[in-house]
Formats: sequence, C-alpha cells, structure tokens
Amino acid sequence: MAVPAHDQRDYEFAHKYSLPIKEVISGKDSNLSKEAFCEVGKLINSNEFDGIRSDKAKDKIISLFELENIGKKVINYKLRDWGISRQRYWGAPIPFVRCSSCGVVPEKIENLPVELPDDVEITGEGNPLEKHPTWKKCKCPKCGKDANRECDTMDTFVQSSWYFLRYCTANDKEKAFERRDIDYWMSVDQYIGGIEHAILHLLYARFFTKALRDLGYIGVDEPFANLLTQGMVLKDGSKMSKSKGNTVDPDAIIQKYGADTARLFILFAAPPVKELEWNDSAVDGSFKFIRRLYDRSSNIQAQDSIANIDHSSLSKEEKFARKKVYEALLKSKDVYEGSFTFNTLVASCMEALNALNAQLNRAVWSEGYFVLLNILEPIIPHVSWELSEKYFNLKNFEPIEVKEETLVEDTIILAVTINGKKREEIEVDKSLDKDAVLSIAKEKANKWISDKTIIKEIYVPNRLINIVVK
Repeated sequence: MAVPAHDQRDYEFAHKYSLPIKEVISGKDSNLSKEAFCEVGKLINSNEFDGIRSDKAKDKIISLFELENIGKKVINYKLRDWGISRQRYWGAPIPFVRCSSCGVVPEKIENLPVELPDDVEITGEGNPLEKHPTWKKCKCPKCGKDANRECDTMDTFVQSSWYFLRYCTANDKEKAFERRDIDYWMSVDQYIGGIEHAILHLLYARFFTKALRDLGYIGVDEPFANLLTQGMVLKDGSKMSKSKGNTVDPDAIIQKYGADTARLFILFAAPPVKELEWNDSAVDGSFKFIRRLYDRSSNIQAQDSIANIDHSSLSKEEKFARKKVYEALLKSKDVYEGSFTFNTLVASCMEALNALNAQLNRAVWSEGYFVLLNILEPIIPHVSWELSEKYFNLKNFEPIEVKEETLVEDTIILAVTINGKKREEIEVDKSLDKDAVLSIAKEKANKWISDKTIIKEIYVPNRLINIVVK
C-alpha cells in the first residue's frame, strides 16, 4: 500500500530496508516506534485535509481527485483460489477419467452427464464413490482401455452458482439454458438468503455470471438486483441446528396447528433481517389469531366485488374499522414491494380484525375481509384461499385500491395542559372553531381550573390547548 505508518506489512518492510516513515494519521494510541497505526484518527501532514477524521477524509480526497480529473473511486473484488472437489457422494460428479496410459482425460460429451449411482452405501467413513464396486470402472474416452472415473464430486456451491440460469430454461433437456430465456427472465429481482450462506454464494454466483457473460453465453452483468439477508432462528438462545440437536420438527407443528400457523409465527415473531427466537407459546398465539379470523367470518356476506359503502353515514366505530383495514392495505404495498417487515403487516391485520370486531355493520365486516384476506394470502395462504373461495369467489385476490376517504380523520385528539403540564385529552370534530374547542377543553379540565383565575388561553391547532391559571 506504500503507507508504512499505517499498514503493518509496509511498516515492517520500511524498517527492514531503512525507508522513511511519514505519519499522516494521528491517534491517541499511535506509537510508530513500535508498530503502524491502523485505526481511525485525524489527518496530519495532509495540507487542507489536516484535522479531518481519516474515515471521513477518504470521501473528501476522492471528491478532490474526481474534481481535478486525476482519479476516481472504484470498488475491487477478489476471490481466493477455490478447491471445488469433495470426497463425498452428494454433489455433481467431476467428468474426468483416470487412465494409466493417457492420464487424466475428460469424458466424452455424448457420455454426459455422469450420473451418481443409486445403490451407494454411505457408512460415514471415506468416500462412498471410491468404495462402490462398479461405478468408478469405465473405458478411457481417448484410448479405450480400462480406466477409473474421478470419484471426487464438486462442491455444491458450484451448482448454486448458476442454478438460477437453469430455472430460466428448466424444460430443455439438451441445453443447460437458452440465451433468449436468460435475456427475458434475468436478473433476479430479489435474492433472500441467510447471512452465513449468502456471502460466498453471492460472490461465486457473480463470478459465474460474469464468466459466462464474457464467454458469450449470456448477456446479463449481475445475477441479482436486490439482497435481503435473513436472520437466524434461535432456540433457547442458541442457533438452531441439527448438529446441536435443538431443532423444532415442523411436521409436529403442522400436525397440531397447520402450516399457516407455522408461517404466521415465523413472519410475525421478528423482522426477517433479525434473529428469531423460537417460542412455543407464541406459536399458540398465532394459531389463536387464525382461528379467530376463521370464526368471525360468519359476520360477512358472500359477494363477488368489494362493498360500496357511504363512509359519511357510518358511526365512529365503523369508520375506525374501515380506517384500520385500509391502513393495513397501504402498509402491505410497502412491505411486499420492498421493506419486507412482515411482522408490522401482521400486527396491522390484527389491529384491523380487532377494530372490525368492535362494530356490527355487516357491510363493513364484508369489506374488511375482502381486503384482509387479500393481504394475508401470501402469509397464511390456506385459510385465506378457503375463506376467499367461500365468500368472494376468489375475486378479492385481484388488486385492490386504497379508498382514501377512509384515511381522512373527522376528529382530532388534543392535549389539554394547565400551566404547561398535561392534565387531560379531548377528541373534537375537526370543523369546530377555536372558541368551541376551548369551551370543550375547559369543561373537561374543570377540576383543575374551577378555583383558579384564567390568565391566558392558548390554542395550537391540531396539537394542544394550554390554559394559564393562577
């Protein structure tokens, strides 16, 4: 890097050959008589950049280089050499043959693919393909003599580095993929994977994509447009894994609660990017919500289109229920199109169901379920599909527009403060003038002002009323 004061390898090189060491980053723990200073500090000996934190100065220096047209910011990636062979059964066979006369010879194209044997015996000791009595025996593709197949298989990362291209041409038995299909389907819009797996897989997938692009097989530069790295599942504070023996059997959960409950719990327990702590009692809570959703469907009436409701004629409770339903619909558009915070969406649907339960209007119930089952279908598809088919002939699975009138508030809640200290809250119609609002506030706060002299009345629209007394 040619910065001996701030790179340990350069520091040692400079000391060995008695080269000058110029300090340009200063920190309270820096001691260049012992070692290079490689932490964040403030720049020195750097002209106009003196005094700037080193992590901030990088961008400023790059900006200067780009302004003066003497350099630009670039990002470089590096892959270490990758040994792809594995001594195990699973994984694609490496299509080479070992011949005593010809050495290592590639298998003929007409003999591809080389398939794994179905009768392999896996004992846990050694390479099972090496021990198979017949699979490895073959003829040399070059000279025809008896030879042995390569018994190593490829690291499964090799397959996962290009499998998404195969999906584009999944039914072609002659070719791995067709360029016109790749041009139509790629790139993948959203990649979701665990943080531990995603790092290497993404690097390998990008490498394969760029190599195939350079060879002319495909036309895309990047395999994936967006990345979401999901958190791990924990059990009793530890990462859930087969090796630790702390896994939860999904079959038992599905048998007791159904697949929808398992899906709902996983999506409701935490945002997808965070760790999820498995909790059996919370699973039961998810089941109760689904059962409540199913049971209360008796309040709705069958219809093939969304109800047409005069919002202005509704009661306070009915308006609030519609508001909660359409707030959930609004949130679903954000969640499904980018944020993926399914836990907040599930919470919104729960609030909407509670609000529906607090009113008795059958049309509002029907509209609410028309919308909620549309939102919940990707999360709990079995119950959502069954109820939607029964009551709405699946017509509610088409796009639904947000009805803006449901989100307009008729009333506002104002804090009532006495001498700056909050004492009460009032809910008033938004159309009321200042005098009417103050009258309601004084009536509500009567016990705080009845034996006092009012000095001043302050009304901050849409926020609060402050009454100054002595």
